[in-house]
Amino acid sequence: MIPEQTLNLIGKVALVSGAGVGIGRAVALTLGQAGAFVGIHYYSSKVGAEQLYDELVSQGISCMLLPADLTQEHEANAIVDKLISQTGRLDILVNNGGGLIKRAKIEECTLENWNKSLGINLTSAFLLTKRAIPALRATGSGRIVNILSLSVQTGGANGGGAYAAAKGGLMVFTHTLAKELAPQVRTNSVMPGTVETQHHEIHSTEEMMENYRKQTPLGRNTYAEEVASSVLFLASDMSSHINGALIDISGGRFLR
Repeated sequence: MIPEQTLNLIGKVALVSGAGVGIGRAVALTLGQAGAFVGIHYYSSKVGAEQLYDELVSQGISCMLLPADLTQEHEANAIVDKLISQTGRLDILVNNGGGLIKRAKIEECTLENWNKSLGINLTSAFLLTKRAIPALRATGSGRIVNILSLSVQTGGANGGGAYAAAKGGLMVFTHTLAKELAPQVRTNSVMPGTVETQHHEIHSTEEMMENYRKQTPLGRNTYAEEVASSVLFLASDMSSHINGALIDISGGRFLR
């Protein structure tokens, strides 16, 4: 029997890591507007997370703030437990937390930079997912969406190799989960192109951003809201038979 095809998330509970800024913020807002109760995780972006909380509440959307360092197992466990304790369930996990620590070619990359990159981009997703699995399975229709990066295509241009390696690991992690957790849980990923967010304001020059636009057939970079729409699709029943997939949201930048 074909499941009901809808983007409606009413009655669902979602946890979005790194929801204080950029893509995570857009995802949390979009899932909340679709009807989900939203767990807003943040670590360093407290102000942004609190502003998002106020915006969701002002729209009548139920949510809660969940501060944590997700590279620490006890903190990752704690926010999953806290969310489930308040809501009684967990339906959707979006592993978005992370970022580029520092641009450095591999021969110049310190072990500290390498370990931090793996920690915030890959280990954090592992810890959060591991704790969430029993609750996601219990729903019989759990969803995990992992946020990748175009660096899995480029190999981490301009000194982003450590970040690319971590995101590449997250892509393989997606495949592992898709096999291990099905059919009770579906796991997919999205690969944004260059997104017009604070991430690139910090790590990319305007000249670099303009070059990225020129390399894209659609003539512009990606908006965070476009990534969020794809996450909503994967988190909903509209994608009921999609598992282990990757959605490229780069405007055709890597067409061959």
